[in-house]
Amino acid sequence: MSVEGPAVEPRRARPRTRLDPARRIAFAALREVADRDAYLNLALPRLLREAELSGRDAAFATELANGSGRLQGRYDAMLDACLRGGTGTLQPEVLTALRLGCHQLHAMRVPSHAAVGTSIELVREAVGERPVRLVNAVLRRVSATPLETWLAGMSVPERYSHPDWVVEAFTAALAADGRHHDEVAALLDADNVAPLVTLAVRPGLATVADLAPYGVAPCDHSPYGGTLAAGDPHDLPQVRSGTVGVQDEGSQLVSLAFARARVEGRDQRWLDMCAGPGGKTALLTGLAEPVGATIVSAERLPHRAVLVAGAVRAYPGTRPILAADGTVAPWSAAAFDRVLVDAPCSGLGALRRRPEARWRRKPADLDTLVPLQARLLEAAVTAVRPGGLVGYVTCSPHLAETREVVDQVVAGRRDVTEEPATSLLPGVPELGAGPHVQLWPHLHGTDAMFLALLRRH
Repeated sequence: MSVEGPAVEPRRARPRTRLDPARRIAFAALREVADRDAYLNLALPRLLREAELSGRDAAFATELANGSGRLQGRYDAMLDACLRGGTGTLQPEVLTALRLGCHQLHAMRVPSHAAVGTSIELVREAVGERPVRLVNAVLRRVSATPLETWLAGMSVPERYSHPDWVVEAFTAALAADGRHHDEVAALLDADNVAPLVTLAVRPGLATVADLAPYGVAPCDHSPYGGTLAAGDPHDLPQVRSGTVGVQDEGSQLVSLAFARARVEGRDQRWLDMCAGPGGKTALLTGLAEPVGATIVSAERLPHRAVLVAGAVRAYPGTRPILAADGTVAPWSAAAFDRVLVDAPCSGLGALRRRPEARWRRKPADLDTLVPLQARLLEAAVTAVRPGGLVGYVTCSPHLAETREVVDQVVAGRRDVTEEPATSLLPGVPELGAGPHVQLWPHLHGTDAMFLALLRRH
């Protein structure tokens, strides 16, 4: 007599995790950055609009894409520790999905099953089934180790997710500004915090108080600035009409200091030499017109000149906006009372807003940028009349792009000296000894903007 054992049921496949639109959009935006050299701050909003994603889903996609972009160096260090051969052995799409998984696991409090499952589904959709088991195993190893343990074993560039050369440049810039060495970690940390959207009202057309019903709070230092806690700034009617624009508070402050500086004699003709995309031009237009001054805006790239026109569209009348290269100026020498040159730069001062820039920029970029900056500053000094003032601005604290450019131009001319600028921003703390202004994310909550003022004699 035989005895039958219990029936054995066939093993059921584990149900797949549902992949939501927010994660798909974050993945797609990062792939555009990698594959097409796109800018994340442009690609992501476009993809959100196309998918008609808003509210919490849009906020989730934004944090996921921007956060994994900022902390890419940290997450690659984790992945390198879990992969034989390191991240260089992975398909690009797989690496992007793994970085997104790491950010969910260690920065967004997403349950591990959801972070791992959705990363697997992203890989399935992008490249197929083959890498799925690898992605599952790697992310489970990443999640098994607490973040504090991971960070304790990393170098400073890995821990704070900045390339070595950027850490070295920031360290040198802080030291030159009289800052303590301990501030390096605070600066790097501030670069990894998502900034609020900062708005600038156009003087004479709107006030910060007008924006209070939309949840906009006044900035700490700029009387024309406000921060939007949540939502798309283009939903505000004032932004759509052009009476308000998006502009970092640091950019507003250097524009204000430039406008407040004294010139000797006539003060009627101002030049914004590198005007695109137009935020500084718009703010200066509102400050110049009440005192009878006119701004000429010049921008080398025609499509950016169009952006300048859009930035000042709410002011009545027309204004001279030229598609012109400031180094081969179409204007006469000594034609202006003030000249602002916001020079093309590495953008290292805005890494918190442009996550991909820290990985895209290379030290060799300075070999091209620094000579251009010096030529533009030379041209600006030539364009201003004796007694007039030049403002030299960069969104970078790198010494090669800031002090060294100014020192080179001043040393090469007998008709120009640097003027004190820090006193023009009363109430802004910790501006250092000067004479220039250097703003810092960890001290001022702004981009790391630099301003030097030069007087022509």
